[in-house]
This record gives sequence, structure tokens and C-alpha cells, in this order.
Amino acid sequence: MAEDRSKREPARRPGGRTARVRRRILEAAAELIARDGIGGLRYDQVAEGAGVNKTSVYRNWPNRTALVADALATFGADAAPLHDSGDIDADLVDFLEALATATTSPEGRALLTVVASAREDPELRAIVDEVFDRRLASLRDRLQAAVERGELPAVDLSLLGTMLTGPVQLFVSRGSRTFTRADAHRVSAIVLAGVRAAADAPVTGERDADEARH
Repeated sequence: MAEDRSKREPARRPGGRTARVRRRILEAAAELIARDGIGGLRYDQVAEGAGVNKTSVYRNWPNRTALVADALATFGADAAPLHDSGDIDADLVDFLEALATATTSPEGRALLTVVASAREDPELRAIVDEVFDRRLASLRDRLQAAVERGELPAVDLSLLGTMLTGPVQLFVSRGSRTFTRADAHRVSAIVLAGVRAAADAPVTGERDADEARH
């Protein structure tokens, strides 16, 4: 997998028309994955959806795993930007709302499809892990900045990131209704309130000792 990524790396930095063609191909691939799953991904359909010749697809992505990886990695890097306004509560609401919107996009639905298929395929599992690692890396950086400023107590940032994003992914995958900004407010408020309350509460041993003294 690492070798595949190193071979594809030089092709990730083109500009102009080449970049636009690549973007169209990746978007077309994501739409097909979302609609038909990875098993239904065909290069001729990708080319048709992107409005290019099939050789353009093969030239850039000689195998299907490489195409899937780039389509989802591009989505993972750009899907839900996390800004730093100095207010962690507001920034997380914006992020969770953007994440929900991105997850319902063709690329987001494609990612959910790959997640479902990845359990038995180590290569696909690596693709999924790479996408989520990119997303959670920016979230962890923002949470770390909040801890350093005293907006949040010291906490396991990976766990906190999962607690914040998990409800969004579950909500969207169930598809019962749209995840709204009000939902983003509630998820962020409940999770952060729990983190802050847990930091203020005495640990079990300290509480038992205090009760024994009284």
C-alpha cells in the first residue's frame, strides 16, 4: 500500500486543465462507488461520468484500488475544514455541521460504502484508515489548541474526537432525517459538558477517602 501511494504521489500536484480533469474523474468515481459499491466500479463508466477518454483514467490510476484511494483521500482532506476562531464551542458546531453535509455527499456515501466493504479487505481498510486519520488529525490539532488555551481540560484527544464525530456518522448512516445545525449544537454541548464535568469531579478513590473522613 505504501508503495502504491509513493508511485501516485507525483501525480497529485498537477495544475490547470490536468488538475480539473483529475478532479472530475475522482468525483465520477466517488459517485459510482456510492451508487454501485466498489464491486460495480467500472473504468468506462468513470470516464463517461467525467467526460474523458477511458485511457485518461487508466493512465493516472492503473488499478482500481489506487483510484478508490485517491477519490476518498481527496475527499477526506477537503470535506470538513475546521477553523480556529478562538471559540472551541462555536468551531466544533461549524465542523460537525460541515461533516454531516460532507458525509451525505456522493463522496461521503462512497466512504460509508468502502467502510462496509473494508472489514475483509486489508487494502480497503488502509484506505479508510488514511481518510479518517486525515480528518481526525485536524480535529485533534484544534482540540489540542483548546486544551493549551484552557478552553478544555486535558483529555484523551482521540477519544474526544471519536465522541464528537461518531454521532454524526451514525445519524447520517441511518438516514432517518437530516442532521441539522441544532443537532450539531446538542452533540457538541453534551460532549464538551461531559468532558468538563468529568475533569472537575474527584476520582473514585479521592471521593471515597473524603466520605470516610466525614
